[in-house]
Amino acid sequence: MTTVNDRIYRSPMALVGGTLLLALAAWLGIDAIVNGAGRTPWTALAVLLLSVPVVVAYTLRPAVYAGEDRLRVRNPLRVVVLPWGQVASLRSGYTNEVVAKSGDRYQLWAIPVSLRGRKKAARRDDRRRAEQEAAASGKKVRGGLFGSGMGSLGHEGPASTLNDGPARAEGDRIMDELRQIMEAREQAATAQGEVTVRWAYEIVGPVAAGAVLLAVLLALG
Repeated sequence: MTTVNDRIYRSPMALVGGTLLLALAAWLGIDAIVNGAGRTPWTALAVLLLSVPVVVAYTLRPAVYAGEDRLRVRNPLRVVVLPWGQVASLRSGYTNEVVAKSGDRYQLWAIPVSLRGRKKAARRDDRRRAEQEAAASGKKVRGGLFGSGMGSLGHEGPASTLNDGPARAEGDRIMDELRQIMEAREQAATAQGEVTVRWAYEIVGPVAAGAVLLAVLLALG
């Protein structure tokens, strides 16, 4: 039986951006609460209650957990758990998504699609083919003679192992890994069951409270 080590996929750029936004919100909000006059502290508190959970939901929260028996997708407002036996396909287009056998689709927020990354991967692939053609003809290419122990992607190791397939963008590479896990585990007895969806009330609750408080403050003028 094929075993799979648990894997966690998150967006580093989203984590960095979210951390910076939270630091800025904390700096401005706390200053307004401590030093503000009149209704300013209450308005700042309402804005923090409304904005901080939203920032957390769309930057720090998204993650994809690929385990031996199931795929767990933590999106901004809900958590979806799909046993591998219930996964019909993993699709990549303008977004990455998992499709359940019921036909329901769930976007993978933690694995964004980068068109720029795809273009860079295509350029690397073109360069690699040019190096292979140059090596076959015995010509030199920019960067030295191909096959000197350094692959076209800039990683050490035998050229043959680095050139077994086309270059892939990071998001597409991760989707390939998830497809391999699905194919290896979808028939396993422990990978069966029902798809479950849970709403993130820990995010929705504070946002709703902040929206109500802000609306009340605005209504009072």
